[in-house]
Amino acid sequence: MTGDAINYREKAYALLQADADKIVKLIQVQMDNLTMPQCPLYEEVLDTQMFGLSREIDFAVRLGLVNEKEGKALLDRLERELSALHEAVTKKRVR
Repeated sequence: MTGDAINYREKAYALLQADADKIVKLIQVQMDNLTMPQCPLYEEVLDTQMFGLSREIDFAVRLGLVNEKEGKALLDRLERELSALHEAVTKKRVR
């Protein structure tokens, strides 16, 4: 693999990671405020962001810029964060 190819792979992964980090920040704001029941639109935004990132990852994988395993790991991390958010909101509702 040439130096340019490695550089493009690193840049692609860095961009995907940055987008994933933005979604994590959205999730963290929700966790801090637990406002999801009062703001269903926020959940829509998260779902839309997750879908968009999954399409970005798929595109990067198809171009050979990102390993499929790496892309899946990014999405899995976000899914765990979303699960934690939903669990926290559910616990708040039960109280």
